[in-house]
Amino acid sequence: MSAMAAAPHGPETPKIAPSPSGLQDTAYAAVIAAVVVAAIYFGRPMLVPLALSILMAFALAPVVEFLRRLRVGRIPGVILSVTLAVLLIIGIMGFIGTQIAWLAASLPQYQTNIVAKIQSVEGSAANNGVVQGAIRMFNNLSDQLALTPGAASSATDLQSKTTGQVRTPAVPVVIQDAPPGPIQVIQRFGGPLLEPLADLTIIIIFVIFILLQKEDLRDRFIMLAGGRDLQRTTLALDDGAERLSRYLLLQTGVNTVFGLVVGLLLWWAGVPNPALWGLIAGIFRYVPYIGVPIAAIMPLALSMAVDPGWTMTFITLGVFVVLESVTGQAVEPWLYGRNMGLSALAVVVAAGFWTFVWGPVGLLLSTPLTMCLVVLGRHVDQLRFLDVMLGDAPPMAPEESFYLRMLAGNSDEAAEQAEVFLQRHSLPAYFDEVAVRGLALAQLDVNRGALTEEGRKRIGTSVETFIDNLTMQEDPETRQQSVSQELVPPGWQNRPVLCVAGRSTLDHAAASLLAHLLERQGIGARIATFEDVSPSNVADLSCDGVRVICVSYLEPGSPKNARYLARRLRKRMPGLPLIAGFWSVIEDDTHYLDSFEATECDFLANNLRQAVDQIIALMKKPEGRFVSKVKPAEEETVTD
Repeated sequence: MSAMAAAPHGPETPKIAPSPSGLQDTAYAAVIAAVVVAAIYFGRPMLVPLALSILMAFALAPVVEFLRRLRVGRIPGVILSVTLAVLLIIGIMGFIGTQIAWLAASLPQYQTNIVAKIQSVEGSAANNGVVQGAIRMFNNLSDQLALTPGAASSATDLQSKTTGQVRTPAVPVVIQDAPPGPIQVIQRFGGPLLEPLADLTIIIIFVIFILLQKEDLRDRFIMLAGGRDLQRTTLALDDGAERLSRYLLLQTGVNTVFGLVVGLLLWWAGVPNPALWGLIAGIFRYVPYIGVPIAAIMPLALSMAVDPGWTMTFITLGVFVVLESVTGQAVEPWLYGRNMGLSALAVVVAAGFWTFVWGPVGLLLSTPLTMCLVVLGRHVDQLRFLDVMLGDAPPMAPEESFYLRMLAGNSDEAAEQAEVFLQRHSLPAYFDEVAVRGLALAQLDVNRGALTEEGRKRIGTSVETFIDNLTMQEDPETRQQSVSQELVPPGWQNRPVLCVAGRSTLDHAAASLLAHLLERQGIGARIATFEDVSPSNVADLSCDGVRVICVSYLEPGSPKNARYLARRLRKRMPGLPLIAGFWSVIEDDTHYLDSFEATECDFLANNLRQAVDQIIALMKKPEGRFVSKVKPAEEETVTD
């Protein structure tokens, strides 16, 4: 492969002045976003119960559907499902209350262990020089801060002695409230319970209404949100409902198993009330990030009180740390796969945002709500930025990422991305589906004047380095060569394929990719630049041992260039098969097929794999003979 001139580091960026309409659209979007956030924040008294109702309705929908299959009526099925859910919640709360009451009654018997551990910690701190030094420093600071009020008091006493005035000590005034009456007692203790009970009542009513009117609400939302495109709106709703239901089901299963394992391990470790802590761990795990640490506080404190030593405490801490690490890092990614559709950063940002606007309930609902937003972004063009910002799909297509890396001269990172692609696909597939398409994007920028000659040279140099990186990482023993060196005819030993760049440096880069694929198949290839085949230089082109010519074009454009190039090559090397490689051609594109006919070439290849197959087929033909495919099959001619 021929080396190209190096280009300066860093891509040039064309300076494009922002249009007034673009700035206006951005301002409108910012205003709308601010209004939406304000509405979500100030409307939380109504929106929070509604969101919880929708979430609970999605969780109960499979139960209602199961009861309908058992020939239970729609209304009885909904009422039965909601009743069972409410009884389950009341039962869980009752169990937790009784366990906490029993635990509170048994705590005094652990007082001796708690005092002993506090004394042990104090004794360790007293024998530690660093801790003692820190304590002395804080004591000195406290003395300095306490000196100021004392000095002020001394100054006041001195002033009193000078003036002869006698200070009278202040008499404290204590205001006592009247004993509360029965109504005030009820308000004091019953008031905090009224709001949760009211919210729970509203949630139950919403859930029943949503389950009873599910199809009607769905149809109304479709007509309201996307009446002009029923298919896309229906697809978005079905996608969101499926993802949310599956997420809730899987999350419930994972949390249930997590709580059972926590309870069993704490029972084995000897921690009192292991069923309570397992239940709390399973429930609190619905809250991302902070749920499990909060659930672990009480078992850790109890293990410190029960065990005279520290063994039970370390076991309890290890149970929560190990189980959460395994579940969060191994089980959930494998189980969920791409079902959630959220990036890791989106989960963190969403948790912070929904906690800010709705408090702890927002933290609980952050993942389901964000998942719904991502689904909307995937199906609504105006909201596509939500999918880009929050979704787990790559922000760029592979070919766009390849183009960006080549333009920036970052061949190492492009090779690393190629390795990930090659774990599931072949190298020819990567060259055709990613590399060539990335170069085609560069050609489009050339056509519209957005990519300068300097940028094209940088891309060409980067492609050469990229190919060298792939060559060094390949294992020669694992290459799937369809042609071994023993099967290569004698006349095809000395780099028999000439890959010619059609018009530009980008065509040269595509020819380099083809040459690399041929060399992996055991067929040597040489590359000629577009300057080498110019009318003034084609006579000096070395053609010893050339058996096949392949002209590389990312975009043929006018067929005149390819036709005159083919005539020059035929005049310089008569009788050799000539392949026109139009790498951006679609097989059924009649415009490019007509352009190929005008080039007077023998074969057409619209991807690198097809060109390699054609060259191998020509190599296997009898020496000096090939069939031209320019004419129809009934008019095929054999050229010697």
